[in-house]
Amino acid sequence: MPSEKWATEKWVGAWATGLVTVDKSAFKNQTLRLIVRSTLGGKRLRVRLSNLYGNKKLTIGAAHVALRDGASERIVGGSDRKLTFGGETAAVIGPGALIVSDPVDLDVKALSDLAVSLYIPGEVQEAFPITGHGNCHQTNYLSVEGDHTAAVSLPVKEKTENWYFLSAVEMVAPANTGGIVCFGDSLTEGNLSSLDSNSRWPDQLARRLSARSGRLFGVMNQGIGGNRILHDLRGDSALRRFDRDVLAQPGATHAIVYIGTNDLRNQRGNPAEVVTAEQMIAGLKQLALRAKAGGLIVYSATMIPYENETYHPGAWTPQGEAKRQAINEWIRAHGGEHFDALIDFDKAVLDPSHPASMRAEYDCGDHLHPSDNGYCHMGDAVDLTLFE
Repeated sequence: MPSEKWATEKWVGAWATGLVTVDKSAFKNQTLRLIVRSTLGGKRLRVRLSNLYGNKKLTIGAAHVALRDGASERIVGGSDRKLTFGGETAAVIGPGALIVSDPVDLDVKALSDLAVSLYIPGEVQEAFPITGHGNCHQTNYLSVEGDHTAAVSLPVKEKTENWYFLSAVEMVAPANTGGIVCFGDSLTEGNLSSLDSNSRWPDQLARRLSARSGRLFGVMNQGIGGNRILHDLRGDSALRRFDRDVLAQPGATHAIVYIGTNDLRNQRGNPAEVVTAEQMIAGLKQLALRAKAGGLIVYSATMIPYENETYHPGAWTPQGEAKRQAINEWIRAHGGEHFDALIDFDKAVLDPSHPASMRAEYDCGDHLHPSDNGYCHMGDAVDLTLFE
């Protein structure tokens, strides 16, 4: 029988990232200091490390977590906590596996930055498929040689915009705390948002939820740039990764599914990967079905316009635009038969005088990705009454 304490508390994801292979990285006897923002406050946490794409064992020599001091690689004195794994300070993660740390006590305020420091004692060569998240729009730090996991000021050798091996931070929270998984592609990942600005639309959603009174929510960003519903590209397809990246997230109660633009763009130009609107809708129906079977409340989001994008010239086509419009109209007219509600990102950012394009103030300039202002406007378009 659960204790009275654990009947009133549970683990909830306070931060997460979609996992891919991170290319052109290598480590040798180095410490990685990875910066993440906790969407939940709490007093007890644990971290999850992953070797999902690794083809051999990965050794973690030591791991620490601490509060970040300001906007640097420094940590707040006295906040450092040594992480253990089954009571051991070192851990070996098998190929394709993950490992969850033992809990540690640390007083964390909502929307504060954590520094997770990992010591890699051996050599991880560039040929090793490193699991993590590249292009994360967050400055992280690689040390000179040695175990510097407990150092207040990390001796930095270089900076990186990648997260390595770290896949989630989980917080003990009241039992009624919700967990929102934002599932999608680069438009959820926050591609081309400003470095270290936390301007992704899930970041804005987390800020708004934290500012209001009432039920608490953790927000987990499972956006992967280039991701698609039906085919692998960057990361596994949505249909392949949904159970791992959504249903398996600790404390998840809600999911926002916002994906499909890269299916339309087919930027590799592979004829075998040309899809119809009907095939994409069938994929969305499958995601909704699996979410509900997993006990989640699930919302769909309309796809924003991207006419004449310059990020990958030629990826926008009139045929793709017709499919986008058809899918958005299906979401508005019939999505409620499968999803619990819709979030109309398309309506929020389109130019009313030219609905195939974003309004200029929401466009980063490539006509595909929103600006910081655009991403935050998308976060503002989410109706908070969906999360009561």
